[in-house]
Amino acid sequence: MPRALHVRAVLLPDDEVRDLYLYGDTVTFEPIPGAETIVDGGYVLPGLVDAHCHIGIMRGAKPITSIEQARALGFIDRDAGVLAIRDAGSPFPYPELDDDPDLPRLVRAGRHLAPPRRYLRDIAIECTAEELPQRAAEQAKLGNGWIKLVGDWIDRDAGDLGPTFDAGVLAAAIDAAHAAGAKVAVHTFSEEAVAAVVRAGVDSVEHGTGLSLDLIDLMARNGTAIVPTMINIATFDEIAAQADPKFPVYAEHMRSLKDGFPDIVRAAHEAGVPIYVGTDAGGGIDHGLAAEEMLLLHEQAGIPAAEVLAMASWRAREWLGFAGLTEGGLADLVAYDDDPRADLRVLREPKRIVLRGRVVK
Repeated sequence: MPRALHVRAVLLPDDEVRDLYLYGDTVTFEPIPGAETIVDGGYVLPGLVDAHCHIGIMRGAKPITSIEQARALGFIDRDAGVLAIRDAGSPFPYPELDDDPDLPRLVRAGRHLAPPRRYLRDIAIECTAEELPQRAAEQAKLGNGWIKLVGDWIDRDAGDLGPTFDAGVLAAAIDAAHAAGAKVAVHTFSEEAVAAVVRAGVDSVEHGTGLSLDLIDLMARNGTAIVPTMINIATFDEIAAQADPKFPVYAEHMRSLKDGFPDIVRAAHEAGVPIYVGTDAGGGIDHGLAAEEMLLLHEQAGIPAAEVLAMASWRAREWLGFAGLTEGGLADLVAYDDDPRADLRVLREPKRIVLRGRVVK
């Protein structure tokens, strides 16, 4: 039998002291006699979300080769307070981890889809334009709710960023995934690719450095989300420096996109575009850095700390279908000694982490 747990703290976003009782994976506000108090004081959030994460990709953009490697990466994120992950593409399948009691709750996108030699080596399923809609329908069945398309990458012949597929092909793939019951996330850096997928009805834009004000307005009207991954965009200067000798136009384009990105994210927030916290962990970004992403959204894009918390916690959980700390909700929470709304750096040091009603830290 599970043991009952008791938490007394300021519950966010309600901003009042509440007594929570956790029994198994369920939250109640009704007292449970004999419940063990594990938090008494401080502040409590529903478990954090990393909405763009890859537990199937190791540092250096290398695919994992075992389930245990995926678990190890998931533990790093969990121990930073991330209790739900939207895995935005993995070259290694691990559906058996969907209900792993020790790992963050998983929403998976299957494998990336890209043209031959237009993405990171060994990561994507490479397919032609003619094959893409069918491959999108297939990946919709192999994930558990999402697929991931690569919308642009460097075009070495042109010497610059370029769409991976034309707008009509991307739209057909998005339609095929929707018909198969999946939502669609698309990697985009360039202006042309992000315009194509937003107009085609994509569900979420990943990165989105090429967004313009008219597209932001369209996203707001349609409820299209953006996961900015600002911690990833901060690496563009390094990418540009490596590209300078052979691809100077591409290098300058990447620098320009990076420099203008905080203003784009700020404009998206002001327009009412749904924004969620994602780190792009895996490849070039270490796991466990959700707090750092949140700090960048606040410090660079100027989004208020309370709004950033919503993007990383209760609002992101609702987006992915995971209940928060409500009556009958899911027993995922992170507790802190101090108020993270006053200083987001508090998020680096969780006091208690409870996943599925069990203390994990």
